[in-house]
Amino acid sequence: MTGVLVDKACYTKDKANTTNAHKGMGDTCAADCAKKGQQVALVTPSGDVYDVKGEVAADMNAKLVPHMSHTMALTGEVTDVKGVKTITVPAAGLKMVSK
Repeated sequence: MTGVLVDKACYTKDKANTTNAHKGMGDTCAADCAKKGQQVALVTPSGDVYDVKGEVAADMNAKLVPHMSHTMALTGEVTDVKGVKTITVPAAGLKMVSK
């Protein structure tokens, strides 16, 4: 699945913003939030939002932080429970498509 990695809380507040710079928060808001362990999500080109779980989100999103706001390809198990979409990704399931 391909999409842009975002901080889910910030994206939920401002769906037009998939960049690392969020309203008055500086140039690294998404990365800073991810470092704190906040929920990272993948936003697909069609606008679907998937919570990113699994090994790639371990250790306070350590593998995801360098890729916040980048277009990424994630390979993993996709679930949809009561409208909450999740992709559970193993460590090797993360590939950068573009910055």
